[in-house]
Amino acid sequence: MEATKQDIDLRGKSILITGGSMGLGLESARSCRAYGANVMLCARGKDTLAEASAELAQLQGEGRVETHAADVGDERAVETLFDRVESQFGRCDAVIHAAGVYGPIGNITDLEDTEAWWDALRINLFGTFLVARAAARRMKRAGGGRMVLYSGGGASGPFPNYTAYACSKVAVVRFTETIAQELAPEVEVNCLAPGFVLTRIHNQTLEAGERAGKEFFEKTQGLVAEGGVPPTVAAEASAFLVSDAAKGITGKFVAAAYDNYREWPLHLAELRDGDLFTLRRILPRDRGLDWQ
Repeated sequence: MEATKQDIDLRGKSILITGGSMGLGLESARSCRAYGANVMLCARGKDTLAEASAELAQLQGEGRVETHAADVGDERAVETLFDRVESQFGRCDAVIHAAGVYGPIGNITDLEDTEAWWDALRINLFGTFLVARAAARRMKRAGGGRMVLYSGGGASGPFPNYTAYACSKVAVVRFTETIAQELAPEVEVNCLAPGFVLTRIHNQTLEAGERAGKEFFEKTQGLVAEGGVPPTVAAEASAFLVSDAAKGITGKFVAAAYDNYREWPLHLAELRDGDLFTLRRILPRDRGLDWQ
């Protein structure tokens, strides 16, 4: 029997959402709120957090909405963030980590701002590590929990002219697979690729012009004109993956717009025992060749 939207029930759950003041984070907060969760929004800007909180407060839902401004790439700030979640809600049942940046755009031979390149990894990868570590420690003490770590472009293939972003996002996939094994069975963690969602991050590509590469620049223009993937697609996937309906699904790389993840609870043994929805190295024999 296929899982349905009614299977998602987040009443009584307390969920931390980073990057929660806009874009995919805010859309994920809307979904979680609709399913009854308490939501803690985290972002760096206090003003945008206040606006997001006011918007969510107008929506129907049983849970509360709280906010906390923090830089997820700062270790002390992350610990303080989780202290805040626990002080407000008692515990953190789940995390949706949507904070991220593109970083510098351009051919590697033309990139001069090395600090900007490193800062993208600090936010996208090191920030993911800090948030996941803090969440895992507290979730294990509390008896369990769930995490969704956002991946994205470059995680499933090369992404020319976006080296910092691509390297950080593919690393999030392998990081997810690795900690899923370390934290099992108490904590389950998956990473999510949202598809081409129209967020402000794509304005950087349009502003970069030729530095983004002719092919990707024109592709971005076309997708922007067409409207891209609705943000609700990834938001619903996030809500599902932090709900009890996804119990048993862990260590997977989920493409929100393409994978029929609602049916995955029917295939837990196949997901657990194989390499489905993971990073892997392709050998000649996997393509019907016999030279290795």
